[in-house]
Amino acid sequence: MTTTRTVREMAGEEPITMLTAYDAPTAEVIEEAGVDVILVGDSMGNAVLGYDSTLPVTVDEVASRTGAVARATDDALVVADMPFLSFGVDDAESIENAGRMLKEADADAVKLESGPHTVELTRRLTDLGIPVMAHLGLTPQHVNQLGGYTRQGTERDAAEEIVELARDHEEAGAFSLVLEHVPSNLARQVTEALSIPTIGIGAGPDTDGQVLVVTDVLGLDDWSPPFSKQFGDVRGEMQRAVSEYRRAVESGEFPAEEHSHVEHDVDDVY
Repeated sequence: MTTTRTVREMAGEEPITMLTAYDAPTAEVIEEAGVDVILVGDSMGNAVLGYDSTLPVTVDEVASRTGAVARATDDALVVADMPFLSFGVDDAESIENAGRMLKEADADAVKLESGPHTVELTRRLTDLGIPVMAHLGLTPQHVNQLGGYTRQGTERDAAEEIVELARDHEEAGAFSLVLEHVPSNLARQVTEALSIPTIGIGAGPDTDGQVLVVTDVLGLDDWSPPFSKQFGDVRGEMQRAVSEYRRAVESGEFPAEEHSHVEHDVDDVY
């Protein structure tokens, strides 16, 4: 069984694998494949809820889907992604929302899109027994401030700030750090600067682990980010299966005799 302590101990020792999941069947498949960590990401907004960004995702939506993932898994570490404005505005509300993911949804930890405003919150949450995965680089909840989903840390001042914030969150008690869409040489330096593991997405090969959005991995969308990779063609297989179902119904091939049941006692009811 993977725990936050297990993940910490994997830093520099063996690669950490992490994928997102938003429902029980997908989570079950991911766990059966031996993936270490399942992130119930606010990426559900774009991936499965039909939103244009992660911003509309609610605490209730994350809690519901985290519960589904947790019920389907035994061994993977389940991390709930705290959605936009669910933390950082009011400390009491932030703690309540994060605690709900553990108390009600059975998550093992929460992830915060991090910045200067989350250092003390990370400390407070970990003091209360709520493990925190930090997240620096591209933080999609700041898309309106950033002006798009652009690579971060490309200038020296910004890169130095990421390194400093990474150290601050480690000192505050974060058990791991996601680095998203940053130069690979910056990700390598952050990884070298920390004792907690780094998990990259669009951050090159020198982090302690990797995470991707599961719909990208499965090839469920017709587009994926340039730093991602489609390892399957689930969209194509779904299209084939649905088209075959429609054809079978229209032709009368389905349902066949083996898909039906006859009860002779009700032959004369009409």
